[in-house]
Amino acid sequence: MRILVTGAAGFIGFHLSRRLIADGHLVVGFDGMTPYYDVALKAARRDILACSNGFRMHEAMLEDTAALAAAAEDCRPDVIVHLAAQAGVRYSLENPHAYVESNLTGTFNVLEVAREHQPAHLLVASTSSVYGGNTQMPFRETDTTDAPMTLYAATKRSGEAMSHSYAHLWGLPTTCFRFFTVYGPWGRPDMALFKFVDAMEKGQPIPVYGEGRMSRDFTYIDDLVESIVRLIARAPERDKPIELAKGRDSLSPVAPWRVVNIAGGQPVGLMDFIEAIEAATGISAEREMLPMQKGDVEATFADPELLEALTGYLPSTPVPEGVSAFVEWYRQWRRTAL
Repeated sequence: MRILVTGAAGFIGFHLSRRLIADGHLVVGFDGMTPYYDVALKAARRDILACSNGFRMHEAMLEDTAALAAAAEDCRPDVIVHLAAQAGVRYSLENPHAYVESNLTGTFNVLEVAREHQPAHLLVASTSSVYGGNTQMPFRETDTTDAPMTLYAATKRSGEAMSHSYAHLWGLPTTCFRFFTVYGPWGRPDMALFKFVDAMEKGQPIPVYGEGRMSRDFTYIDDLVESIVRLIARAPERDKPIELAKGRDSLSPVAPWRVVNIAGGQPVGLMDFIEAIEAATGISAEREMLPMQKGDVEATFADPELLEALTGYLPSTPVPEGVSAFVEWYRQWRRTAL
């Protein structure tokens, strides 16, 4: 297949593109290479992908409609996987304009490209942050998501809504997937695992927000990629919901559109996560206990029943194993980057 991947030089886009290439697909990547974090890390991911004859890269911003249209024309995609976004909950407090431009205008441009090319399946990345102030757990795809706690969450929920309208108006089979705290090698430097390991290696204290009471449904990157690859083959069909034992399908009643949680449904406490990092690094962390940050939620916990029903797969990599893989990569990266 020919697959257009936006955000191909990003953490998730890199891993997904590499897997799709290995599976024999032609991948056309699109990425703005923005300086939100170290561009050298993005360039290294891009260069690894560029070593394959099954990959072509277009570097431009999602807001550049002509550049995005050119990438789509180069690909003539059977599938579009839209991963590019301005990420980060906390950064949305500092630079809200970036979220509107990338996550709203950019996503609209991707939808227009999909309308023009009519891929067999459009897949759009969302986030567990859309569950916002929900307190009933585990989070199910059919839960109400009308109480976002950050602009980041609001823009991602808006992206889901926009994609639903295009699925209805133009018959675009569309799956939105909600990620839950993805981690692993080649991860983003603004994420907790990278920040913690980096500080511990430098002998610096780590900031522990929420006084350590938080928990997250961590998802290892290889598990996430496997889930996405399997979902590519499960394009929604209107009026064909699947039966679930506990919940119900999120398939829209008026469009070939559904939303799917991608997580294992096994939340881990923040203090347990830190202990796994200590075990992997052999370093005892100096903890700086801090109050909850604005926009943070105390816990995330996914119900993955729909994912398993659609794909026959559940993320299951144990956190200690995933953290160890990240630490091994981090130390090698630091040696080569210095």
